[in-house]
Amino acid sequence: MKNFKSKFLLFSVTGILSIMALAGCQKKEEKGLTELTLNEVAHSIFYAPQYAAIELGYFEEEGISLNLVNGAGADNVMTALISGDADIGFMGSEASIYVYAEGSQDYAVNFAQLTQRAGNFLVAREEQPDFKWTDLKGHEVLGGRAGGMPEMVFEYILKQNGINPATDLSIVQNINFGLTAGAFSGGQGEYTVEFEPFATALELEGKGHVIASLGVDSGYVPYTAYCVKKSFLKDNAKVIQSFTNAIQKGINYVNTHSAEEIAATIAPQFPETETINLVTIVERYLEQDTWKTDTVFSETSFNLLQDILIEAGELEARVPYEDLVTTEFSLNAVN
Repeated sequence: MKNFKSKFLLFSVTGILSIMALAGCQKKEEKGLTELTLNEVAHSIFYAPQYAAIELGYFEEEGISLNLVNGAGADNVMTALISGDADIGFMGSEASIYVYAEGSQDYAVNFAQLTQRAGNFLVAREEQPDFKWTDLKGHEVLGGRAGGMPEMVFEYILKQNGINPATDLSIVQNINFGLTAGAFSGGQGEYTVEFEPFATALELEGKGHVIASLGVDSGYVPYTAYCVKKSFLKDNAKVIQSFTNAIQKGINYVNTHSAEEIAATIAPQFPETETINLVTIVERYLEQDTWKTDTVFSETSFNLLQDILIEAGELEARVPYEDLVTTEFSLNAVN
């Protein structure tokens, strides 16, 4: 927890942030809609249900005018949430655990889970149809930030396959989020762990080949969820319910439509990606059962997340599920 800890130590000792947080809770009304700022960890097809909800007007149906911001990393998203620059944060729930463990009084509470598998893929320079995770021994892999879900899930898979992440291979962790594909394309590393659309882009450029899915090989994990500060939760239950309702509608849509239909719906969110490539990416995510059928963040999933954090050496003691997760809004959304 050392890397993340240093970023969030000031949350529990700086009174100024509390004042800013209160200011962030004040909602503006425009044309009868409540304005909400959602800060997402990345803008990725991995989060297709969210973009379907945006493009199909589900947020407006629920009385919300949504301002979507790409935080480019969980640390940035949590900083925006705590400072009041964002109303809702969307990221790996490990971030909320770290902040709570630091002793923050106005910590982040997770109220809806979106993805149930990892959304990244292992990309190699050459095709490896018979790839085994042990093939990574002795090689250099472009990974993620220490303490972040992408890196921890990667290391979790390695350990499950008898590989020591610290000694059996070299994992590069000093490349900023979203820039690993460019570094790999430029010649750094023998393998890289990539989200979409970067994994497919490397294939189209002839610079790499997807050889494994971390989502498939890690099993079901609570990869990304929506959270708000405890104070926001207390004062804005109605709008959180409306937000959850919209996300549930997006989930219902992706679970009842084809990859082609989903790709056509979310295409405006990804103007740089050709529709045919969107279809390929959505198919990958559908095939590995990426998206939940509801947004309920179960205690079993939360405990699994803590298992991964403890095994990674990022969490010393477990934190209480009942403090950091509420299922009230998710259960109401599906009933």
